[in-house]
Amino acid sequence: MSPLLPSNCGFEVAGSAAHGVAQGWSTHFSERFAGQPFKSVAIRATDSQGQQFHRKGEFVATATGVEGSLVYAASSLLRDEIARTGQASFELDLLPDRSAEHVLAQVRHPRGSRSLSSHLKSRLGLDGIKMGILHERLDKEAMHDPVRLAQAIKSLPITVSATRPIDEAISSAGGVRWESLNPDLMVEAKPGLFCAGEMLDWEAPTGGYLLTACMASGVVAGEGVARHLHQTGPL
Repeated sequence: MSPLLPSNCGFEVAGSAAHGVAQGWSTHFSERFAGQPFKSVAIRATDSQGQQFHRKGEFVATATGVEGSLVYAASSLLRDEIARTGQASFELDLLPDRSAEHVLAQVRHPRGSRSLSSHLKSRLGLDGIKMGILHERLDKEAMHDPVRLAQAIKSLPITVSATRPIDEAISSAGGVRWESLNPDLMVEAKPGLFCAGEMLDWEAPTGGYLLTACMASGVVAGEGVARHLHQTGPL
């Protein structure tokens, strides 16, 4: 057996040095934006083993961290990196359809008497939770430095320190190891005992893949049961 671990799960974020928060979001960010989605963003991550993840999609800010489809897709890489090093990081691209050069040019565009928030909303369409995360993670100096602000819009580091509990996860990794099974998914050491679905040590993305693979392994195990009974007779 491999230990059961959360898969397709949410994460707790590490604190922000810019605001002196040791763990999680600031109270202001959590109260204002928990439950709101980051839409049309991208996540990039590279772990200490060189494994990479890069995908566009959306996810949700929780009271203490992040969850949702894009985070779930990166969850195995982030979870395993936390197990190895104690934390994991990803880069959040708030405007994946805009080039870094375009973003910098728009940030640098003269804003006259407009506030920075009004300027970024007008030039780049940034508002709501996307503006909130910039204020959450950047200090005042960085917010008013066009180069650093543009870099953050395209590549904002987010560190996660723990997965959410396994009972909150959509699925699990771990379980009965493949090497202990025969091709019919029967446990070699216990003839007549078959395993399928999430009993097995594997994981898959959400969106129907889990169900499809579980049902497919059920077919394999069911056909294996029939063959086993044909060979050994009724129990």
